[in-house]
Amino acid sequence: MLEILKARFQDNKNLHMELSWLDVEKRLLEHPGSMDVLRRMEESGGEPDTIGYDEKTGKLIFCDCAKESPSGRRSLCYDEKALQGRAKNPPSGSAEWKAKEIGVLIMTEELYRRLQSLGEFDLKTSSWITTPDDIRDKGGALFCERRYGTVFTFHNGADSYYSVRGFRGYTLI
Repeated sequence: MLEILKARFQDNKNLHMELSWLDVEKRLLEHPGSMDVLRRMEESGGEPDTIGYDEKTGKLIFCDCAKESPSGRRSLCYDEKALQGRAKNPPSGSAEWKAKEIGVLIMTEELYRRLQSLGEFDLKTSSWITTPDDIRDKGGALFCERRYGTVFTFHNGADSYYSVRGFRGYTLI
């Protein structure tokens, strides 16, 4: 996994121009449990890479940097509440459950826009993002995508699911 991350890091310098691989590698080796999370991200199609430091914690942000929403995490409703409420034609799971299984958090809108400022992602897919409680309490959930050179944030019923909608996760190391 370390070799995959190193090659990806070197191939995508635009995502982390202020970082050196030696610093990233050191951080990863100091937190060996993080490699399991990154491996699960990789196995589900996320292509994890770092996009720099989190300003609040000083930790490295590793997130899904696949061009499209990770292929192994699509056709999911937003959360377990939505899944339980879906009596007819339920999806196989929820983004919330899958994120917990992998060990990541679902991207926030702020982090999603940060990723999009570094490249073009979700040109054919969309990704659930963390939804504020006041929206979720009314049955809705948020997702983002890039179309027409612009990043859009939309809403949908949390119980909806589509073959082209997944979620992008992140972890701080």
